[in-house]
Order: sequence, then C-alpha cells, then structure tokens
Amino acid sequence: MPNRLGIASMSLGRPGIHSLSGKLHQAALHGYEGIELFFDDLDHFAKSLFQGCHIAAAKQVRRLCDSLGLTIICLQPFSFYEGLLDREESERMVTEKLPKWFELARILDTDLIQIPSNFLLADPETGKLRTTGDRAVIVSDLQRVADLGLQQSPPFRFVYEALCWGNHVDTWDASWEIVEQVDRPNFGLCLDTFNLAGRVYADPACPTGKTPNAEADLAASLAKLRQCVDVKKVFYIQIVDGERLSAPLDESHPFHVPGQPTRMNWSRNARLFAFEEDRGGYLPVQEVAQAFFDTGFEGWVSLELFSRTLADPNLDTPKQHALRGLESWKKLVTRLNLSASPPASFTPLAETVETPAPASPLQHRL
Repeated sequence: MPNRLGIASMSLGRPGIHSLSGKLHQAALHGYEGIELFFDDLDHFAKSLFQGCHIAAAKQVRRLCDSLGLTIICLQPFSFYEGLLDREESERMVTEKLPKWFELARILDTDLIQIPSNFLLADPETGKLRTTGDRAVIVSDLQRVADLGLQQSPPFRFVYEALCWGNHVDTWDASWEIVEQVDRPNFGLCLDTFNLAGRVYADPACPTGKTPNAEADLAASLAKLRQCVDVKKVFYIQIVDGERLSAPLDESHPFHVPGQPTRMNWSRNARLFAFEEDRGGYLPVQEVAQAFFDTGFEGWVSLELFSRTLADPNLDTPKQHALRGLESWKKLVTRLNLSASPPASFTPLAETVETPAPASPLQHRL
C-alpha cells in the first residue's frame, strides 16, 4: 500500500480568515488526497452558511470532498476528555458530545476520531487542577469511548496522540503504553514528528533550543519506538518541523501566554513543514520520520502545521501553505525513498462562498 498525502484543514489557514471550501480546493489542486478535518473549521462553516447547523455543514463538506476527490482522514480534536476530575463533565462528553461526533463522522464518511492527550489548564479562578494522571482513570475513560465506537454499525476507530505539552501524557511512549492498556481493536496511535522531537529533543525555553541530552535521548527514544510499537496500531502519522526561535520563549517573548505551557505557545506559533531550514526548521524530522517508517508503516501521512503565518489574511495564504507542504512531501519521499501514490487530480468547481463570521472560540489546538 503506497503512502498517501494528507493535510490538516487548519494547516491551510485560520477559520474566520480563510474559508474551508477554499482550503479544500487548494488541497485538491496541489495533489493532497486526504484532509484531517478540524471541528473548528466545521463549526465556522456551519455558522457562516447553515445557521450553526453542523449536520448541514457536514453534508456540504462531504459533497465538496467527493467532488474534489478528497478523503476525510479523521474528525478532530475530541479534546479535554480523558482523566477529567469533573466526572459529570466526563459523562456529558460521552453521552451528549460523542454521539453527535459519531453522527458527523458518519456523514463525513470517516470512521476515525482523533483524541489528543489532555492539556486542560488549571481552573482560572481557583488554580486547582482539573485532570488526573491516574493511569487507571485515563485508560478506563478511553476504553469507554472505544467500546461505544465498537457498538456503532459500522464501528468507529479512535486515534490517540501525545501532545508534547500534555498534562500527564506528553511522550509517544506514554501514549503507546496507554494504547496497549486500552487494548481495543479500534483504538490506535498517531505518531507526530513535532510532538515527539518537541518533547525529547527540543526545549524552546532554552537558549540552545534543545534539551540537555537531546541527541542521546532522541536516539534512545527512537530505538525504543522501533522495538516496541506494533505498526498495526499506528493509524496514521504526522510529519512537520519546528522553528528555532531567536530568543528563549520566556515571559518576555511575544509568543508567551501566561498560564500556558511553553511548548504549547511554541507549537501554536512556530511549526514549519519538514525541511524548511531556510525558515528556521531545526528538529531532526528526517531521523524521526525514518523511525516511523522503519516500523513498517504505510498509510496516511498528514502535514499538521500550526503557525502565526496561517493568520495572514492574504487570499494566497492557503495556496502558499499547500505549496509549501507539497514541496516538503516531495523531499520526504525522495530522501526516505518512500512508496507514495501519485498526485491526485480533479476538475476545479466553483467554491462555496462563506460569509464573514467571528472565528470559532474553540481553537483547541491552534
């Protein structure tokens, strides 16, 4: 099976600034085959054209993707779920939110929902933590959604990703241990070059941009990944880089947001496509990606980029990011000698015009 190129909808422009239909057209024009659809994009699309109706919006997105030859890889992010201390909120997410996501995913013709590791901040008024690192609670919560997914006809899958700023799960190996402990056929792993290297190799708060033992720690981490990960449980991978900042990301840095983890502030502002060293890229993306493919992985390779550049209101922003991502993909295929499907092609159709509306307040990952 050849590897297939995808991109996150948020990686082509910000909701409220760049239309979802325009971003989908640019993805198709540049040969992408798949889209990770962010709920933020769907939410803004619904508010702009369908009086907030997500069902109607999802149907239109499905029609657009069908006409453009695009596959929706997954719907994401189902955020702030596992390990909640507020068990009433946890129950609400399972009994109210998840069924709606099942309905939307079915309409969108995807069987995959992505869950990022929980990074819910402490209560802004009391300062109390709102999540637990109790592994038994985390695993039980994830088993519950997986079991509900299996009860659907046809079943839904879930893919778990460790964010490098997660409250309790911030490394690939912690997420892999959880996938093993959840032990459900429909619950797997998303491996991300940025989140892996961004935790074990990079430290944006340090003047060097790296952790004290970056090279040695990375080598050990990748050796463990090659040895431990069952490729059948890797549902898709993400390949992007990060920008080496000109100054440490401390309280005086323009990217700093009080109360937010440093790596999250870095991620939201300064991801890059792989091999963009001319823009400041410095993570060992090729080395990490090679380890992913050394597991035997073949499938969806998505480019999930977050950056301040996505807020540029220039109409060419989606096109420029689609082009940058494509050039990055070509280099990856060449350097790693990957098997990849040929670029898709389609006949351009008229775009769906979205009326201006306030940007979604969700912004879970940006």
